Amino acid sequence: MISKVLIIGLISLLPTLATAQNTTITSFAKAKKILLKDIYTDYHKTIYCNAVYNPKDKSIISYPDGFDDTILSTRAKRIEYEHIVPAQNFGRTFKEWREGSPLCINNKGESYKGRKCAEKASILYNFMQSDMYNLYPAIGSVNGLRSNLAYTELPENIPNAFGGCAFKIADKRAEPPEEVKGIVARATLYFEEAYKPRFKINDRQRKIMQKWHADHPVTEWECIRTYRIENIQFSENKIVKDACISAGLWPN
Repeated sequence: MISKVLIIGLISLLPTLATAQNTTITSFAKAKKILLKDIYTDYHKTIYCNAVYNPKDKSIISYPDGFDDTILSTRAKRIEYEHIVPAQNFGRTFKEWREGSPLCINNKGESYKGRKCAEKASILYNFMQSDMYNLYPAIGSVNGLRSNLAYTELPENIPNAFGGCAFKIADKRAEPPEEVKGIVARATLYFEEAYKPRFKINDRQRKIMQKWHADHPVTEWECIRTYRIENIQFSENKIVKDACISAGLWPN
């Protein structure tokens, strides 16, 4: 007969969804590989511009009509994995990023700080950087030009930064295309909820995100993607999941 102690011990080893945070994947490189091979298995389009890419070499197969691929032309030829909440924006909350750490010494005996130090010295930073709910494939040039700019609503007369893709940048702010505003909002609201009090957005941006979330319902692909991540990362994105369940789009 199996003892009660052994049963309890075995149950404790099973993955649970007790936390909203990523506590499974500690490598950004590993997260990107999982997204490519296990999440985006049958959906090969970028988040902002709906460009089709080749999953084998991550090259862009087709751009939206009128897309200007001469901007950051090298990066425009491939996909990169975009942090919806930029790594720099939460990375700066870590002392290792701002000031360095005794662990951050290069082979010349020199200290360093910034992203590389945070990766080396902070497990929480690595969990946050590798959280797949916050990562989406994007055309490299769009990812590069967006950088760590905050999202907002820009005036209608602001031209698109890339021509045929309705992605706007002005006054050190960015506005994504209408069809992805809900996705951006839910990723941002999830990230703040999951990693508080380490990370938070200001009240003005929170209102914008809440509005986008309300105005742009979840899509079927957003729900499938979230379901797949949950079953690999073993953490829950309740903001998306609850919306998917309400809409009848959560996979059975």
